[in-house]
Amino acid sequence: MTPPQPQMLLQPLRRLLRPLVRLAILSGVTFPIMADLLRGLFVEVATLDLLNDTASRTDSRISLLTGVHRKEIRRQRLEASTDETIPAAVSISGQIISGWLGTKRFSDAKGDPLVLPRLRSETAGPSFEDLVESVTTDIRPRAVLDDFLAQGIVLLEPGDLVRLNQAAFIPRSGSSEQLFFFGRNLHDHIAAAVANVTASDGPKFLDSTVHYDRLTPEAAARLLAIAQATATQALLEVNRTAISLLETTDSQIPQATDTRRVNFGIYVYTEDEAAAQEEDK
Repeated sequence: MTPPQPQMLLQPLRRLLRPLVRLAILSGVTFPIMADLLRGLFVEVATLDLLNDTASRTDSRISLLTGVHRKEIRRQRLEASTDETIPAAVSISGQIISGWLGTKRFSDAKGDPLVLPRLRSETAGPSFEDLVESVTTDIRPRAVLDDFLAQGIVLLEPGDLVRLNQAAFIPRSGSSEQLFFFGRNLHDHIAAAVANVTASDGPKFLDSTVHYDRLTPEAAARLLAIAQATATQALLEVNRTAISLLETTDSQIPQATDTRRVNFGIYVYTEDEAAAQEEDK
């Protein structure tokens, strides 16, 4: 592990934190609240991630690593709590949509999600009821449908048919579901980048971009559209492969060795160059 020198890291950190600080201010998270959060994280990371030997996790050692006063370390230890609970809507809705997009039973020969009859029928193919019950029997399919309709995730068409609105199954802005993915996805992207920066034997994770500047607004819009379409196809293909791997697993019961998770994400961003140059100052 070869971390960069502090003076080399400060400018990248400043740029990385800028949009998060903007969001914090807009959301009413003040500097004292953020400072207390960071202080606690410094203590938590030093204790759990860096000091592997429990005997070395003394207040003095943690204070030396973090610069946090020992009195504050004791307070942080007493108040420490981490709530990593996944919102129920994230888990269930995500699995339903993932199954609709990636399971052969609920998609056509091209891999597109089928338009499903709302109710189960002995003569018809799979229904929306079947889809929901393939994930959970604790929530009624009608309740899921009502929630999906309210969010614009699905459309109810003539003939009592349910169509997935692929342009709209993004969580509502500011919802607990969106904020869950906001935290998880940014964490994983930054964690991958940190692993690459500190790796002594070459990058460990894919973290590459293509970057273009001095574009006209029309050219930027065209590239944005192409990037979004290409990214969507890549995500759908990985999703189908993941579901196929899960379906061919020998046992549906989780095993002791089933400890790995994979998060594959793609992002695209565009802005005016003047704004970007101002942020770099």
